[in-house]
Amino acid sequence: MMIGKSDATPMIAVKDLDRARTFYADTLGLKAVDEQGGEVVTMMSGDTKLNVYRSEFAGTNKATALTFDVEDIAAEVSDLKDKGVMFEHYDMDGLARDGDIYAAEGMKTAWFKDPDGNILSLFQTA
Repeated sequence: MMIGKSDATPMIAVKDLDRARTFYADTLGLKAVDEQGGEVVTMMSGDTKLNVYRSEFAGTNKATALTFDVEDIAAEVSDLKDKGVMFEHYDMDGLARDGDIYAAEGMKTAWFKDPDGNILSLFQTA
């Protein structure tokens, strides 16, 4: 069997599992589908399963940990801002910033962090 034929599950490290569950469910709209011993919550985003788990190393990744493919990035940014989410601003070659959204030919993106500092993004193709 080849690993490339297997499903893969993103793992997001958090310090406070209850706070993370609230953020991912209430703020982002993911659905909690399973919990394992108060250490891991399995969430669904579309057809993608991801595990949010307790770790002392939460928020130490300086790169994007998870990207959500969206149809209307401006509407998603507006909705998240209404829920108190602050967007990150980075100087990136080849990307033009318009408010909280960065654009390049054929794509738009925006970055924000979860309560533990994990970098998440929205991504829309043109």
